[in-house]
Amino acid sequence: MALMALTKGLRARPVKAPESGISRRKSLWERTHLDPWLLLLLLVLMVSGLAVLFSASGQRIEVVMAQGTRFLVGVVVMLVLAQVQPVTLLRWAALVYGVGLLMLVAVELVGDVGMGAKRWLVIPGVVRFQPSELMKLAMPLMLAAWLSRRQLPPRWKDIIVCGVLLGLPVMLIAKQPDLGTSLLVACAGVFVVLLAGLSWRFIAFLSVAAASALPLLWMNLHNYQRQRVLTFLNPESDPLGAGWNIIQSTTAIGSGGTWGKGWLQGTQSQLEFLPERHTDFIVAVLGEEFGLVGMLLILILYLLIVLRGLWLAMAAHETFGRLLGGSIILTFFIYVFVNVGMVSGILPVVGVPLPLVSYGGTSSVTLLAGFGILMSIHGHRRLLPR
Repeated sequence: MALMALTKGLRARPVKAPESGISRRKSLWERTHLDPWLLLLLLVLMVSGLAVLFSASGQRIEVVMAQGTRFLVGVVVMLVLAQVQPVTLLRWAALVYGVGLLMLVAVELVGDVGMGAKRWLVIPGVVRFQPSELMKLAMPLMLAAWLSRRQLPPRWKDIIVCGVLLGLPVMLIAKQPDLGTSLLVACAGVFVVLLAGLSWRFIAFLSVAAASALPLLWMNLHNYQRQRVLTFLNPESDPLGAGWNIIQSTTAIGSGGTWGKGWLQGTQSQLEFLPERHTDFIVAVLGEEFGLVGMLLILILYLLIVLRGLWLAMAAHETFGRLLGGSIILTFFIYVFVNVGMVSGILPVVGVPLPLVSYGGTSSVTLLAGFGILMSIHGHRRLLPR
C-alpha cells in the first residue's frame, strides 16, 4: 500500500527493558516529559521573533511586551499539556472537537466583527479569542482518535466519516471568512488521513475530485479573495491597490541583499511602505534588515524544529500518537511554507502568520499547545519488552 511505508516509518522501535533490578534515576526532562532540544529551538525562535517584532512594530515596546506575555501563556500551556498522557487526550478528543464546533457556530451567531470578518468570540472584560484556532488541534486530535480505533489503512467508509468531520469546521471557518485558517485546519486533518496509509488509488481519486471542485470553489470565494488570486498572477495590474502588498514585500526582501541593512534600519518597514509588517508580512522586515543570511538562518531554525518534531512523532509507540504527532508538526511546516511563499510572491496572499514570529495571541498559544502535545506523546511512550 502506498504511504504505508511512511506510516511504518512512524513506528517506533521497541526499547529494551532494563535487565538489572536497579532502577535508573529519571532526569528532569524525563520527569517533566519535555524534550530539551525542541524546547531550546522554540525558545531561540521566540526570542528571535521578539527582536524582529520590535523593529516591525515601529520600536513599540508595548507590542513586544504583549507578545512576550502571550508567549509566556503559551509556554505554560505547553508545559501543562506535556504532562497529560496521550490516553487522556484520546478519551477527550470527541469532547474537544464538539466544543470547538459549537464555538464556531457561536461565532456565526454572536461573533465579534473585526476588519470586515466575524472571527472572534468575546468574554467581556476577560478575553477576545478566535475559536477557529482551537480547531487546528481539535481536528487532528479527533481524526487521529477515530482512525486509531479502526483497521488501517482506512477503508472508504472511514474516509467518508473523516471527510464529514473535516468538512463541517472548515466550511464554518471559511464562511467567517478566514481562508488561511480554514486551509491550515484542512491540512491538519488531511495529514492525519495520509499518515494512516492511503493507497495511491485513493490519493489519485481525491486529487481528481479536488481539481474538479476548483471551479465551484472559485464561484464561492469572496471578491477580495478572488482579487488576491488575480493579484498573485499579475501584481503589476494594480500596483497602488491590490498589488501593493506583494510589490512592497518583494521589494523589501530584495533590497536587503546578502547581509541586510541592519536591525532597525529597514526603509520599507520603518517608513511604513510595507503593510501588515508586524503580522503577516513580518518576514519581509526580516529579509530587509538581515538579508539573505538572516532569512537562511531563520529557515534553518524552522527546519530543525520540523526535523526534531518528526523524530518525536516517529518514536511514538501507538497509532494515535504517530498520527497526531505527525499531523501537528507537518501543519507547522505548512504555516512556514505558506507564509514565506505568499510574502515572496510564489503563493497567493491568504493571511497565514509566520509561526512564533508574527504578532498574534491565539495562534501563538495554539502552536505552543501543539508542541506540548507532541512532547507528551514522546515523553509518555511505553517501554516495550524486547
